[in-house]
Amino acid sequence: MNKKQPYMNVGAAGLFALFGLLFFILLFRYFSIQITGEVGSQPLAAKAQQKYSRTGSLESVRGVIYDQKGEVIAEDTTSYTLIAILDKKMTTNPKNPNHVTDPQKTANELAKILNMKESEIYSILTKDQFQVEFGKAGRDISHQTKKEIEALKLPGITFKRDSKRFYPNGIFASHLVGYADRIDEPDGTYNYVGKMGIEKTLDKELTGKDGKINYESDLWGYLLPNGEQKVTPAQNGNDVYLTIDKKIQTFLEDAMNKVVDEYKPAKIIAIVADPKTGNILAMGQRPSFHPKTKEGIDKSWHNEAIENSFEPGSTMKIFTLAAAIEEKKFNPNDLFQSGSYKVTPKDKPIHDHKRSGWGTISYLEGVQRSSNVAFAKIANELLGFDKFREYLTKFGFDSPTGIDLPAETSGKIQFNWPVEKATTAYGQGTAITPIQQIQAMTAIANNGKMMKPQVIDKIVSHDTGEVIRDVTPEVVSTPISAETAKEVRDILETVVTNKEKGTGTRYQIDGYSVAGKTGTASIPDPKGGYLTGQKDYIFSFLGMAPKDDPKLIVYVAVQQPEIDHYSMGSIPVSLVFNPVMKNSLQYLNIQPSQQEKASTTKLAALVGQGVSKTVKQLEESGLDVVVLGKGEKVTGQLPAPGTNVLEGEKIIIQSGGKLTAPDMTGWSLRDVMKVAKVSGMKLNSTGSGYVVKQNIKEGAALKKGDFLIVDFKTTEEKLELEAKEAEENTEAPEEELENLPRE
Repeated sequence: MNKKQPYMNVGAAGLFALFGLLFFILLFRYFSIQITGEVGSQPLAAKAQQKYSRTGSLESVRGVIYDQKGEVIAEDTTSYTLIAILDKKMTTNPKNPNHVTDPQKTANELAKILNMKESEIYSILTKDQFQVEFGKAGRDISHQTKKEIEALKLPGITFKRDSKRFYPNGIFASHLVGYADRIDEPDGTYNYVGKMGIEKTLDKELTGKDGKINYESDLWGYLLPNGEQKVTPAQNGNDVYLTIDKKIQTFLEDAMNKVVDEYKPAKIIAIVADPKTGNILAMGQRPSFHPKTKEGIDKSWHNEAIENSFEPGSTMKIFTLAAAIEEKKFNPNDLFQSGSYKVTPKDKPIHDHKRSGWGTISYLEGVQRSSNVAFAKIANELLGFDKFREYLTKFGFDSPTGIDLPAETSGKIQFNWPVEKATTAYGQGTAITPIQQIQAMTAIANNGKMMKPQVIDKIVSHDTGEVIRDVTPEVVSTPISAETAKEVRDILETVVTNKEKGTGTRYQIDGYSVAGKTGTASIPDPKGGYLTGQKDYIFSFLGMAPKDDPKLIVYVAVQQPEIDHYSMGSIPVSLVFNPVMKNSLQYLNIQPSQQEKASTTKLAALVGQGVSKTVKQLEESGLDVVVLGKGEKVTGQLPAPGTNVLEGEKIIIQSGGKLTAPDMTGWSLRDVMKVAKVSGMKLNSTGSGYVVKQNIKEGAALKKGDFLIVDFKTTEEKLELEAKEAEENTEAPEEELENLPRE
């Protein structure tokens, strides 16, 4: 025992020395850390901050797009993504499972709500994965649908909160508004990026900036009661107010839908504008697309009113006319020979749409009949091509308008050869955009002041309501005087009101005076020349109302509608223009022109009176008098004496001598019956509507007891008849010049 004692003492001393050394090292380390606050050259405070500090993201909201009156056009809304948990490990309590326990039942129940087949859902629910989603059908789920699914109480079915860009009006100025696509980032976040229209143009203004929150937490990530918090608020995107008026845009969308259903055109382009401000109140086209689903976007990627230039046809004549009037070179009563015209002896002749023309007519009639020859002569002989070219620039046709929409193109003015210069005067060869025509038309409607087209009314901070950008009307130039503008409007009104000569009579609107010009433009054939089918044209109308103080400009172009003959091309155009113009004017409380009520007159006994004196008195009373016979005294009348007749009603007077047939084209059955009764003829009529044919020619004798056979047609039937007659004629809407230099 004694021999071992020395070794034990040595061992104990060694252990004491070792632990003493360790103690002094620990003590040194403690004071070193206490004094320096660092470990391994890294501050302990920073380490602790890193371990217990948490960062959260505060999502920003993309700005709302409104119409001019605050109606929502595009906004961010909450949506949900459907998720199914498949991993059994997620269930800790079998009585309350957290995973899908019965895929078959779950698939059956979900198929009743989702736009998916039960077999598709079952296939997804039986995958060997932790969790699954349901593709397109399971995304962008509304709050209502979420509630319906939650009510099923299906184990393992849950939701991920999300947001989506919502377009509540569906197909609604889609190419103007555009759309924003969701871009998913690798870190799990996402952004919306504008891809078309206003969503693209104002993407930076609409896009917000996410905020952050930094806070202190415990080991498990829970917020410490007294922990420090640092919040960087999210900056939401700015809101945009457009010049579009939801009501007027709806009028336009509805009208275009009806034309698409009935005439199935290749394209429709339509714009409604306020000429006083340049504000675009509505803009649409067909084909169009739904901004949420993108359905239909493959048929038309471009905003046709902005990004596509084409030959305008005769709507261009408005501006040629305005230039000539401004330069005091246009006299409406001067005469010219219609039919054809050679710009130079070497050029092929330019023809009117009626190749034989109308003989020697006035320039006013040339405007009304839309004579190509008249406008070629105006540009060449009255204005001069150099001066005409100056006005093309003044009206803005060789530069973009600068409208706040992406990818705007410019006009392509062909002005190298004399024939090009002449055809440009009536809208062929040179190509311009619809929005350029709208801008130029504001000068006619706004007493010479040409207004820049605007689609943005203002930009407002989403968070504070502060107006960041307030867009005011901008006068681009003053190409013509107020006096010229008024004269042009007066002349363009006759294009609509002159029943015999005007090409725009279909665009008359009850209660409102319309001034405008029709257009029938040929479509270039990719192989050279022009397409030649009966429907292969762009039919258009550019008009304004009311004529004396225009409140609206409406442009409508319809390409290749399903019609039997080009003469019917104005029908689908008018089915857009007329209801949109009339409904919009009424909506804007633009009062119709005061119209005097049709006065009634008690018809006196006329028999025995002198014919000439009687006719004069009746016409002064506003009655339409038709005299049968060559005698000097009245021998019979219809209606009978004492009858109350309306202003404009036909009064049939019988005089002595042989009775001859009047031209009854356009008469009603009631008026034809008056002739039959006065003459003692037997009436035999077919059809309904208005007279289109009579068996006894004008000026031929009306014999008592003979048959008077008259055919009646409705307006629609009459149009079909005119189309068939026109097919026998070789006339074309616009002269096709194969030698016209083209790009």
